[in-house]
Amino acid sequence: MNVWSNAVRCFAFGLVFSAGFSTTMHAQEPPKPTANPDSQIVEAAPVKPKTPAQLRDQAWTMLTDAVADEKHEETRIQTMAALGLMGANPRSLGLIRDAMKDKDIDLRVAAALAAGETKSPNVTTDLRRMLDDKEPAVAFIAALTLWKMHDRSGEDILTAVADGDRKTTGSLVSGAGHSINKELHDPAAMAKYGATEGAYMLLGPFGIGLTAFEYLHKNGGDSARVSAIEAIAENHTVPIRKELIGATADKDLGVRAAACKALARYHDADVPPVLAKVFDDTKPPVRLTAAAAYLISTGAVVASPPEATHSGATKLP
Repeated sequence: MNVWSNAVRCFAFGLVFSAGFSTTMHAQEPPKPTANPDSQIVEAAPVKPKTPAQLRDQAWTMLTDAVADEKHEETRIQTMAALGLMGANPRSLGLIRDAMKDKDIDLRVAAALAAGETKSPNVTTDLRRMLDDKEPAVAFIAALTLWKMHDRSGEDILTAVADGDRKTTGSLVSGAGHSINKELHDPAAMAKYGATEGAYMLLGPFGIGLTAFEYLHKNGGDSARVSAIEAIAENHTVPIRKELIGATADKDLGVRAAACKALARYHDADVPPVLAKVFDDTKPPVRLTAAAAYLISTGAVVASPPEATHSGATKLP
């Protein structure tokens, strides 16, 4: 009888132990995803890249994906400004060259301007081909970009624009005789192209045409502060670097983008982590500029040659 009682007690103890062990095991299992208010499963946040190599890959992915995003033409145009920062890098030049042949007029204009921003002699042949583009805006910007690169191939086009509705004389034209669309003589039509160039000159980190100009103003950008950021960035000092780092979190998207562009030329250890944080910015021009700037700051890409500095400014390396 005692043997039977002991057996029963052991069996009962085993059941309790088993139940407790099972409960403990279940308690240690990770909780299942919970539903959000929209009845969609909320997954755990993806692990962000940590190493410099992973961040460089992410930066390139951001830029190449943006160029290929045909659903958002504005983003593709803004990507050209970022690519223009990266000088003669073969990968970025390849993306610019592809955009030069795109069906979208604004993207071709953007690509021509980006090619000029690189200051690379490797794109002059591509720009010369654009002088015969069927769209006057593209031919005009290509000619203007070449002229700024000290290439006079599009002089006939620029002369046609300068003459307006006057007949262009042979003595003034020394270019290659490109087909000159009648719109190049139309002041109303050329006002649009002038605005394109004006926006390019004004907007620095955006740098590309009317679309960027409209984007900046639509989103409340302050072009005066953008210009100020670009000016002080010419002094390569610790206080200025700290000012630029702080500006990457400014409420103004133009200031954030300008700060990222300026930080590209700073190779100090505290700069790349700041730029990497901007990869998550909600505004495409800002995060794309940050991606290009990160690649330059870390030495993965050599920057486009800087513009001539103002007197008294410290020349950047």
